Amino acid sequence: MTFAVDAVSNRGATRFSDIIYEKIVGMIADGNFPVNERLPPETKLAADFGASRPVVREALERLRADGLVVSRKGSGSYVRQRPDSSMLKMVPVGSLADVQRFFEFRAGLEAEAAELAARNWQPVDKERITAALLSIEQCLRNGQLGAEEDQALHDAIAMATGNQFHITLREWFKPHFAIGHSVTRSLSLKRTPEQIRSVQDEHAVIVEAIFAHRETEAHDAMKRHILNARARMFQGV
Repeated sequence: MTFAVDAVSNRGATRFSDIIYEKIVGMIADGNFPVNERLPPETKLAADFGASRPVVREALERLRADGLVVSRKGSGSYVRQRPDSSMLKMVPVGSLADVQRFFEFRAGLEAEAAELAARNWQPVDKERITAALLSIEQCLRNGQLGAEEDQALHDAIAMATGNQFHITLREWFKPHFAIGHSVTRSLSLKRTPEQIRSVQDEHAVIVEAIFAHRETEAHDAMKRHILNARARMFQGV
């Protein structure tokens, strides 16, 4: 079987590996590559996708980093978990790898924002953050998505930093933030009540640390939250 993949010339091999990465994610989600089964060898994947082995290897490395496949020495790469196929429908075609990279970017950026917020928040910030947290809670009770409310909480924390560049960055990258919040919130509605509650519990831990001026704790809690959100994208069936 051969899969047609068009490389984007102005981004070269890295972009090509992103496309292959997304194709393999889709095939895992669709069950073409079942959980606990071995993926075809690099040479076979390279031939199927019309790519070089280094490009395929780069795609496999990202799949391993995302926890979708695992390498077994001397045996090859095996499917570790199957994501929900609906996740791919929520992400613009060809952009899944960039969405994941943006989560990596957010982990550092928003952890620093939480730390600064813990140091610098003012009474108006406390009111804004508390209101946003309560809005998410209300969405949970009503079975609503709450993506905008989730984003509003993170925006409020950025404003509490007292540093306009954190606010400006969120404006510049607003569409990217919106995709991340929308995908993770949409997928969360398919989880168990305990899993849904765990996300809000993460928010509560962050907010508590901020209001208590525990800067390091706020930093670490936010970083865990963002990386957990990234991992939750690939939790599925």
